[in-house]
Amino acid sequence: MTDGQIVLRLLLAAGVGALLGLERELRRKSAGFRTNILIAIGSCLFTLISTGMGTGDPTRVPGQIVVGIGFLGAGAILHSSERVTGMTTAATIWVNAALGVAAGAGQLRLAVIGAALTLAVLLVLGPLEREIETRTD
Repeated sequence: MTDGQIVLRLLLAAGVGALLGLERELRRKSAGFRTNILIAIGSCLFTLISTGMGTGDPTRVPGQIVVGIGFLGAGAILHSSERVTGMTTAATIWVNAALGVAAGAGQLRLAVIGAALTLAVLLVLGPLEREIETRTD
């Protein structure tokens, strides 16, 4: 893999993380701009390392990323006596890591399409969900 390919994959991961993080930041959620960028870059880096090792099963590292990201997601979830909050942020962290893995694995179209779909869900379905909740309360 060339240095240019490595830089492209890392920049794509950072860009995807920035887009998701910006949406979370604008909504004042706990995992915002920098956090999402770092999650995507970290996932991309681990994937690049695992594919560059040349020994063993390269799917093991992405599998461990999923487990590790679960801890970050769990930290974003808050429970009170009446509500559970942070589920969307936790899910965004999880998807963001997957997008970073896709970028690191060279699946650039997959990362871009996945990011676009995720942004659509966050931007379009959030207001729709709130509207439904107000009508059912």
